[in-house]
Amino acid sequence: MKGVIKLSLLALSISFSFVGYAESKSVEVLSAVVKDQKIPGAQVVIQRNGEQSISSLSDDSGNAQIGNNASDTNDSLIIIKKSGYSTLVAKCPCSGMSYALSPTMKGLDSMRVVLGWGSSPTDLDSHMVYPGNHIFFNHKLGDNGNLDVDDTDSFGPETITLTRRENGKPYIYAVHDFSDKHEPETNNLSRSDAKVFVYIGDSLVRTYYVPKDQSGNLWTVFKINENGAIEDINSIKGVSVYGGDIDNVLSTLLKSNATLPHQNWDAEQINISNMLNLKGEESYRREQYEEAISLFTNSINNYSENGKAYGNLGLVYQKVGRTAEAIWANRKAIVLASGKNASTIRAGANYNIGKIYEGEGQYNEALNYYKAAKNEKQNPVYDNAILRVSSKVN
Repeated sequence: MKGVIKLSLLALSISFSFVGYAESKSVEVLSAVVKDQKIPGAQVVIQRNGEQSISSLSDDSGNAQIGNNASDTNDSLIIIKKSGYSTLVAKCPCSGMSYALSPTMKGLDSMRVVLGWGSSPTDLDSHMVYPGNHIFFNHKLGDNGNLDVDDTDSFGPETITLTRRENGKPYIYAVHDFSDKHEPETNNLSRSDAKVFVYIGDSLVRTYYVPKDQSGNLWTVFKINENGAIEDINSIKGVSVYGGDIDNVLSTLLKSNATLPHQNWDAEQINISNMLNLKGEESYRREQYEEAISLFTNSINNYSENGKAYGNLGLVYQKVGRTAEAIWANRKAIVLASGKNASTIRAGANYNIGKIYEGEGQYNEALNYYKAAKNEKQNPVYDNAILRVSSKVN
């Protein structure tokens, strides 16, 4: 009789193990700009090793099935698409997470930053600091910027939109662990699975993942310098201040001569970035532009100082008419230009930006960039451009 009981229990155990393994996982798709608004009909794809493994649509509650444990691994990507929204791409594991889609933007100098995280800590806060402004939960409006969504009960999103970023002004974006505001040595922020998505125009242009195995309750993510280029910081430290004083902690980083924390890149990251850039160039030559954009973006996310990838990204963005994104990529290419051809690269990138502003009727901005191109290198094309727009400047 004991043998029968043992066999039955074993069979039951196997049965439950199989059910547990086969149990389908899900994610939630929300709006990045309207609090708690679910998004139905979004295509959710889990891609593993470059191959699509799972595809589903979010239902009326914003939930989408992503398969079982076998598909939700750290070598998988989640890709979420819906017309009218920027495509979201992030690393897994993804099960139980909420992802917020950003509606596409039209302004050449607009930007949206979306924060998402896991179940703990319950309250992470977004902070955008720039001269005369500090956007956060207690001060939601700033000059040409606002906190669209504030979340206090896990997962996010927290969303800050800059409707028009001003040239000549620096910006700092950071995440504060409000739940652990009195615990500067906490590891909870580092364990939060926090992700920051940066959107420009129609596109997700950068993704940041919270550094692992670090103590502190303030994650300073990036700086936008006076010329509009994004500079990575991506560091955590401990502070003992309330949210309203975060701007005082970050203000020194706004200075043009501020020394930013240096991010160390290992050889593997650089090699992967270079490999992805080469694959992107192959896709571009085959006129597979969306694939090229994806590869160049992934190259930059692996190694954000890959100037060649930024230059290539600016080129393909212009090719497909995504002008805001092309401006962003060219600005970063200017910052990273080096070697004997640096002046030529900077001149070309400034000229390309000037052409975009001229095409949009923003002649003062166009003139500034054409003059910057000429300062880098003499070229009759730049002279003609300066003469052409000078007659149109008010």
